[in-house]
Amino acid sequence: MSAHESMEHAEHAEHASGENKKIALLIAVIALFLALSETLGKGAQTESISKNVEASNLWAFFQAKTVRRTVVQTAAEQGKLNLPALPDEATKAALQKQIDDWQKNAARYRSEPETGEGSEQLAARAKHAEEERDLATAKDHHYERASAAFQIGIVLASATIITGMLVLAWASGALAVVGIAMTVLGLFQPHLLHLH
Repeated sequence: MSAHESMEHAEHAEHASGENKKIALLIAVIALFLALSETLGKGAQTESISKNVEASNLWAFFQAKTVRRTVVQTAAEQGKLNLPALPDEATKAALQKQIDDWQKNAARYRSEPETGEGSEQLAARAKHAEEERDLATAKDHHYERASAAFQIGIVLASATIITGMLVLAWASGALAVVGIAMTVLGLFQPHLLHLH
């Protein structure tokens, strides 16, 4: 090998080394965004599960209040039917007082704004928890797709080092942009694209 060939070979190796450093930097940047999207995804997934449990608990409480209200309303209606057949006024007055108490309880089971535990308030809280769950789920879907784009981008960038095909690096960069866009959508407009 002549001195000229050796010099050319060294220049080529130096150029390849510079390209590999750029690709390694691309991989590091994509890995950083991957870590971010994975962290956001785990947070959204946890939020989704938490809000789903909250909504389920609130709906169960709502159902219990509805059953209680139905029971006391039925008792009050039955008492109203029995009221005319009672023999004396004292018994009628006692039953009427019980009917009034049952009706008050039924009204309280329906709406109890001071505690937020009437069936109307519980239904509103459960619906709100469901909306929060759906928002977190929509975010998670975007973060999952972003993570997939980043992972494929890292693989393509790694393949660039092995093959020397710069088109793979460009594809890797394009996937990184797609991943960033999906992450931003997940953060700020999770319902813009309906991805399921």
